[in-house]
Amino acid sequence: MQYRCRGTSPQNWQTLSIICLSVSETMSDKPLVVLTIAGFDPSCGAGVTADIKTIAAHGCYGIACITALTVQSTTGVRRVEAVDPVLVTDTLEEIAADISIAAVHIGMLGNAKVVKAVAEFLSRRSGKNKLPNLVLDPIVKSSSGADLLDASGIKLLIEKLIPLADVITPNADEAAVLTGLKVTDLEEMRAAAARLHRLGTAAMVITGGHLEKATDLLSFTTKRGFEQEVFKAERQRSNCTHGTGCAFATAIACHLALDRGLPEAVLLAKTYIIAAIAAGHPLGRGTSPVHHLYRMNEQRRAAGSGSK
Repeated sequence: MQYRCRGTSPQNWQTLSIICLSVSETMSDKPLVVLTIAGFDPSCGAGVTADIKTIAAHGCYGIACITALTVQSTTGVRRVEAVDPVLVTDTLEEIAADISIAAVHIGMLGNAKVVKAVAEFLSRRSGKNKLPNLVLDPIVKSSSGADLLDASGIKLLIEKLIPLADVITPNADEAAVLTGLKVTDLEEMRAAAARLHRLGTAAMVITGGHLEKATDLLSFTTKRGFEQEVFKAERQRSNCTHGTGCAFATAIACHLALDRGLPEAVLLAKTYIIAAIAAGHPLGRGTSPVHHLYRMNEQRRAAGSGSK
């Protein structure tokens, strides 16, 4: 099955905004809690602060565990300092013991020690204590080319963390790193998906937003075997794309927390990202972030309509 999302003309962006607003209006008065485990981006276009904005935009309550500090701006990543893995473990144990968590997003981890700490924490929580709706964004490099996970960390990610995830969301380049295959088109995405399933991945979305035709492949296991769905949209001609991967994965986690099926969660997350890019505005001298909270502007307009 294939899904086609509208483009980013003002009329279509308004349609997408209405769709996303109607989703938010159906959410519970008592927000579900979504945990993000990720690095800190001072420009707040990606990482934990961007995740918290995305979680809020979906009517959920965000909590966070920071895995790494970075020196970066819209122009790129200059330095990465991973957090002490003991601090990561203690933080996760403390918040999980105190708060009921409906979904988890995992982003940048920084190094092998942090990957090991997160994997061991999740492995200890089994049975009724298992954290639900675990979405892993296997970040290995920044869009500016900086390494965000070392080689031993990538190995541990594949061996220990990916099998624990309910969904992983690699982009085409990350899928290539994880599988050792070339991933430049839909057929190569399908081949990478097959290899990732053999590595223990239950479900994945391989994203190709940088391809000429923005194409995402959802591949997941069912009782009948593997099923795949393709999501296509016109490639966005915008400089407001910083943090798209973080926001996309976090949005999926939110929709899973809200008890939506995986194909619907992916479609709604993609719709959200398209609108957030279209609503973005220039910030800094490099690649500007998406507008995670664009719905607030729509709500203000709706509240002010008809008034003088």
